[in-house]
Amino acid sequence: MSETPGERDTAAASDDGPPGTTASAEGPTAGGDASEPDGPVASGEGRARDVVVPLALYKRVTAYATLAAVVTVVLGFVMLDAATLQVSLTRRFVVGVLGAVGIVPPETLLTALFSLAGLGLIAFGAGVYVLGSRFRAAGMTAENGNSQDDDGEV
Repeated sequence: MSETPGERDTAAASDDGPPGTTASAEGPTAGGDASEPDGPVASGEGRARDVVVPLALYKRVTAYATLAAVVTVVLGFVMLDAATLQVSLTRRFVVGVLGAVGIVPPETLLTALFSLAGLGLIAFGAGVYVLGSRFRAAGMTAENGNSQDDDGEV
């Protein structure tokens, strides 16, 4: 294969810097590369976004985030149940309350609203759980204390 002048320039580009830059002949400087992270990076992909907090705060965040996630996901499924079943207690309650106020919404509107509320609650619960799982106590790494990343367990 023959190279065009543009391909030759691309081949000389370095992966260390921004696109379009070339590597220096003497390599990285002694002061470190600007693209390197300032703090320690946890081992494993995607673990660099972990937030290290004191153990007491870690326990609280983990407990309350998990509780909030479970409650919102269960409520989301209750809303989906109300959207699909015409005899759901939740649906009957909402229709009764709205009827007492004098509002009688169409069944299709109620189904759409319950569906959106259910899917929104499930997505919110998943997001809370994901954000809550980013916290780590001081000293927790993939090697000691985080059993979900251990490959040796059967």
